[in-house]
Amino acid sequence: MTVVTGFPQISHEELFARLMAGPAEQLCLLTPNRRLALTLQREFGERQITRGAGLWDTPDILPLSGFIQRAADDARYIGAALLPLVLAAEQSRTIWESLVRDSETGASLLAGAEAASLAHEAWQLTVTWRLRDRLRGALLNEDAKAFLDWAPRYERELRRNGQIDAVEVADHVRRLITERSIPIPRQATVYGFDSFTPQQAEFLDGLRQAGCEVSLAGPADAAATVTRAPCADAEYELRAAAGWARARLEAGCRHIGIVVPDIAARRAAIVRVFSATMAPDYALPDAAPGVPPFNLSLGEPLTAYALVNAALALLQLAGRTIEYERASRILRSPFIAGAESERTARAVLDIRLRQHAEPVITLDALCGMLGGACPQLSRVLTRLSQFRKDRLFGAQAPSAWARAISDALALTGFPGERTLDSFEYQALKRWHDVVAAFATLDRVVPKMGYAGALSRLRRLADDTLFQPESPDVPIQILGVLETSGLTFDALWVMGLDDEHWPPAYRPNPFLPLAVQRAAGLPQSSAGQVLDTAQRMTRRWRAAASEVVLSHALREEDRELQPSPLIATVPERQPDAADFADFGTAIHAVHAVETVAGDAGPAVAGAAATRGGSALLRDQAACPFRAFACHRLHAQAPEAPHPGLDALERGTLVHRVLAGVWMKLRDSVTLSATTDDSLDALLAEAADAAIAGIRRDRPTVLSGRFAEIEKLRLIALARACLDGDRRRDPFAVIAIEDHRSLAIGPLTLNARLDRVDQTADGRRIIIDYKTGDAKAVSMLGERPDEPQLPLYLVSAEPGAAAVAFARVRAGDQGYVGLARDGDLLPGVKAFAESRQRDHHAGWTELLADWRRELERLATQFATGLADVDPKRPPHTCQYCDLGPFCRIRERSGEVLEDAEGA
Repeated sequence: MTVVTGFPQISHEELFARLMAGPAEQLCLLTPNRRLALTLQREFGERQITRGAGLWDTPDILPLSGFIQRAADDARYIGAALLPLVLAAEQSRTIWESLVRDSETGASLLAGAEAASLAHEAWQLTVTWRLRDRLRGALLNEDAKAFLDWAPRYERELRRNGQIDAVEVADHVRRLITERSIPIPRQATVYGFDSFTPQQAEFLDGLRQAGCEVSLAGPADAAATVTRAPCADAEYELRAAAGWARARLEAGCRHIGIVVPDIAARRAAIVRVFSATMAPDYALPDAAPGVPPFNLSLGEPLTAYALVNAALALLQLAGRTIEYERASRILRSPFIAGAESERTARAVLDIRLRQHAEPVITLDALCGMLGGACPQLSRVLTRLSQFRKDRLFGAQAPSAWARAISDALALTGFPGERTLDSFEYQALKRWHDVVAAFATLDRVVPKMGYAGALSRLRRLADDTLFQPESPDVPIQILGVLETSGLTFDALWVMGLDDEHWPPAYRPNPFLPLAVQRAAGLPQSSAGQVLDTAQRMTRRWRAAASEVVLSHALREEDRELQPSPLIATVPERQPDAADFADFGTAIHAVHAVETVAGDAGPAVAGAAATRGGSALLRDQAACPFRAFACHRLHAQAPEAPHPGLDALERGTLVHRVLAGVWMKLRDSVTLSATTDDSLDALLAEAADAAIAGIRRDRPTVLSGRFAEIEKLRLIALARACLDGDRRRDPFAVIAIEDHRSLAIGPLTLNARLDRVDQTADGRRIIIDYKTGDAKAVSMLGERPDEPQLPLYLVSAEPGAAAVAFARVRAGDQGYVGLARDGDLLPGVKAFAESRQRDHHAGWTELLADWRRELERLATQFATGLADVDPKRPPHTCQYCDLGPFCRIRERSGEVLEDAEGA
């Protein structure tokens, strides 16, 4: 920290007396940031209105950095030779990344870009804090040695090209000012600074030497009532601050401040809580759009805005590959041509494509999948594909890439058909600025490929913090540094517990710690951080007539104490109404209307119902699931997955075994088939099964992966057939057999994997299982697996056994229920099984199955749709219908159990 001496100190009122006396060009008011400059301009206007003025000159109030930039612009207008070319931040960073990457030290770094950014920061600190002399002779660690190798190279690169870093502009402008080469105001007042860097102090001294009368000013201390507010946790603290701010707003306060030290990390929570407090209906679909009464000082990365995200997604689509989830957002984006007229068709198209798309696709592959459902979209993507071939290959200069990128987006109809709202229009304008800034990289990067260009453009947009302009609002939510010089009617500062205030110090790793501490850099030591925190705390306590300093009492499982800097402040809960959120406000009215919602309309007609045995399985698991899936056809969109999922692997196994038994037909033929012939038969069946999958997903089974999968299928099927060779003679009389099954009032379509018949005519219904299989899953009320019981009672009522054929590596065999013990290896006769205690015999078991299945079918047919999961939370764990049935809102216990499961 540098203390500026020799400048007169004037009061806030004296400052405004000078401003009001005018003329405006005689006095320049310099602030630490733009927010304070706007606040002082607003105060000046209010004072003019109070004294009855209808017209006045705009005062010259701007940040010190803005004043330096304006002086640099004046130098360029007077003569270009007065000031070297100033590099933009991205240009400087690009040079640093190149220097670090090409150096001997940088070649071994895992995070070269991050190291280059920190090294550039270290170089800027060296300039602003005048550290060059201190670095000579200092003890250096490996990081500092690397920095002192990179820094001279950076400086030589700049001098060779007649360029300077942005941080050097103040020094060049100071030289021009002392030489009287550029005009300066007659008076300058520096307002609201807590401290100065040596560079800033020298700049102000240069103004004084050039004849400018420099003075210092700051806000007057308010006669404040300061209280300390302990809060249960950080969430409660945020809600309390929002409720307090609304109460002060309703009491007539015009300038309310909320200080959040970790504002960047908590931005989303801040917006949510303050929006719900100020306008509880803000999130409802029909809520009228309006300007909220609060504003955050910190913007979001430009890439967080949907319009810019869509632009980058389109550009990525024009590259080599793109994740389907990102391509999906392009299909449904409102920012491309035809988005409004084809909105519904594109949503349906996306659902269809998800069933067969790979998780990563190409533009050409996407074009080939579209079909004719969305002709405008197809034309847009076809044009983009051709443009990619014509303009997006090879190495080009950044300016050429900027033109190609703009042309590619225009080709897609970006930013869409509909009229943009104010925020979208501002985001679009800022996007154009970013593309223009990218084009200036010609000065530091001669040529690059499309992938490199897009990566740099994305990073540039991600590093650009953007805050749409909005009207003046009474509540300002600020970070710590934005509060310099500001005053309020009421101020709440949160996060002042002993773990977070003062904050931890963060020295730059590329500068020796002893050098940083000797120079007094703010982040160099705990003492420096403490000194800064003490100054800020004192300033907050005098920044408003009412000040609340709050802290959380607990963070997760740790107890917290107030920061020592506020521990002596009297404790008192602030006066604030308890503003209920929208849901609580509705329930508080107690106007609850009860509507019976456990039944839908009955199934009409006697036509076959889609869904097969899955319908009864869902009805047993949860009646609402069956109603939603099979009556309303509700389902979550599929997520493209790499390789084969469990369902596809199971399908392949089914197809291989079906293909083999289509040729063999009975166990006699199986036993007579040689091993070589059986291997050839299995290979043929595996090839056919893989070809079937390829029709839907052409790229999923190719090359070495297809060979590995083929070997896996052959091995599984061979083990299954080896087990069947040890059975008594049988014939396979049905394979993948489609049946129409009548059960209760329903007629269901189903497909039986296989039906065997022994030599004496007894039949066995078999279902292949590549997953877990247990006989008990077929039994009891609401059976987990009603499939085989349904096949038995409706399709093969005379069958003597039902069984799952386990087809898993190392786990082959049959699991099921049988009337007789000689039907399947490992399956006991029913009279000898554990189930004899629950059912008198095989006939009684079949009767019980029929009654239970008919009961489930009748429930479905009559429209029963209770939200009644069989075993919560396990039944709900992998169900997609939670947002539909609201099971978690209905039962807090279900949610708690599910989260802990």
